[in-house]
Amino acid sequence: MAERAPVQVASLVAEFLTEHGVDRVFGLQGGHIQPIWDQLARRGVRIVDVRDEGSAVHMAHAHTELTGQIAVAMVTAGPGVTNTVTAVANASVSRIPLLVIGGCPPIPQSNMGPLQDIPHTAILEPVTRLSRTLRSADQVLREFDEAWARASGDRGEPGPVYLEIPTDVLRREVPPALRMPEHLRAKPKRRPQPHPDDVADVAALIRAASKPAIISGRGARTTDGTDLIRLLDASGAAYLDTQESRGLVPDAHPAAVGSARSAVMRDTDLLITVGRQLDYQLGMGSPAVFPHAKVVRISDTASELIDNRRGEVEILAEPGAALAAIADALKDHSPDTTWRDGLKDKHRTRAEEYRKALATTANGSDGLIHPNRIFGALDALDGDAVDLGNTVMIADGGDLLSFARLGITRCARYLDAGAFGCLGVATPFAIAAALADPERPVIAVTGDGAFGITATEIDTAVRHGAKIVVIVSNNRAWNIERYDQAENYGLVAGTELGDADFAAMARAFGAHGVRVSDADDLEAAIRDALEHAPAVVDVVTSQDAPSPDSGKGLGFVPDYQALTPWNDAEIERRRQQ
Repeated sequence: MAERAPVQVASLVAEFLTEHGVDRVFGLQGGHIQPIWDQLARRGVRIVDVRDEGSAVHMAHAHTELTGQIAVAMVTAGPGVTNTVTAVANASVSRIPLLVIGGCPPIPQSNMGPLQDIPHTAILEPVTRLSRTLRSADQVLREFDEAWARASGDRGEPGPVYLEIPTDVLRREVPPALRMPEHLRAKPKRRPQPHPDDVADVAALIRAASKPAIISGRGARTTDGTDLIRLLDASGAAYLDTQESRGLVPDAHPAAVGSARSAVMRDTDLLITVGRQLDYQLGMGSPAVFPHAKVVRISDTASELIDNRRGEVEILAEPGAALAAIADALKDHSPDTTWRDGLKDKHRTRAEEYRKALATTANGSDGLIHPNRIFGALDALDGDAVDLGNTVMIADGGDLLSFARLGITRCARYLDAGAFGCLGVATPFAIAAALADPERPVIAVTGDGAFGITATEIDTAVRHGAKIVVIVSNNRAWNIERYDQAENYGLVAGTELGDADFAAMARAFGAHGVRVSDADDLEAAIRDALEHAPAVVDVVTSQDAPSPDSGKGLGFVPDYQALTPWNDAEIERRRQQ
């Protein structure tokens, strides 16, 4: 048998990625990473080249969320790496496992002022689970194996990892004896199981509760929703989703009571979180927001067990396994669903009233379209031009995101700006979604400010055949901030934008583009966009349309809580101590 020949490091990196199921890489080319880029292309890995490196990381983020596979972004040295920082931070806050591969100057040029030299690893260290320069060719495979495990959460919280390899190291050869097979092999994901005593304790708490509630997040995505629904049925709990897990439980399920969110949080006597941090969106879990609740935490990562509010029981296990075990422990339980049924009635009434109002909301005082009409038009097309229940829906923006939170009621998957409030994700998220599943419709609804941050990625959608529809609510302002200025400061400054024609921009890139200034034309415009995607529907909307959250203090930024009602309750709680 002939002895195996030495292999270049760049080829080993490409082999590692393909062995781990990577069939596409999102990136922007540069000389420092060309050796890996070349090897991936020769292996048939699809390279989705973008207009901005931050978009590459956003696309990797969405690909990971939607497929469950760790995705890879690849960028060159200097500004190529630094352009990713915001997107990496967004993935970090959202606990999204992904790998960013960067370039850096050759080792012989160290400390000599080489091209695009800056301490990338130090810059990215605070927002990654690992940030490292790989200077030893012999150790590259081992380091990639560790990095993949760290991104997956094997040593703590899942999240992004950054690796860079000096270009001269990429060109070095590694002898066969130093290529350890275990460093190339993909490992099965660990599935820690719940302890029986913890399962029994949670089951006992559920049996004793009269108003149990379950709130899901990122970690619930480890299942397809079946185990979650089993526990909802067995426990009689009310259910609230979050943007991290929307679509797992259909709105028709008796437990789904999203329109009664405030009542659930105010009245529940047992709160069960599933893979969800108790962050600002859930009042930090404060007794001021959940005044009567005992708490149970379930997650596969400790950061979703111990933040802000500790649990009576904390189960560190694969969420699906924990949910199934608790449901099994409740198989002889006959829950009293009186509270939940009342919430469901309230939810149905509110949701239906809101849904009907979407299609008839009057224009603003300036005579321009109210953003609600966008969601009313989508609702009217459901089952005709598009099956919303089979759609990936993406929402982006500040003001517009608030309308979308209530207006998007049916989808297969939902993504938005996330807990980091990272604007500009709509178009890159949508592109990644469309490429991951070309048969599934992808619709992004975004504000004009947010859209402008990554608008040039429409070119990427055209070049890569991503059949996305981006609907832009174009009110020519950062409107949630403009509203806050007008209401609380009496002066509007630096929050108004120009009248950009995004439809014309889309056409310039070769996409379908249409501008809508009459609400009655929205349905036909969106229908046409779906048939001619990729497409941009530029909707001229009113600034005089306060969002559902604009009066709740989100722009004002209160002292203790994100929303004014919660902040007032927090102040009152502190007065009583």
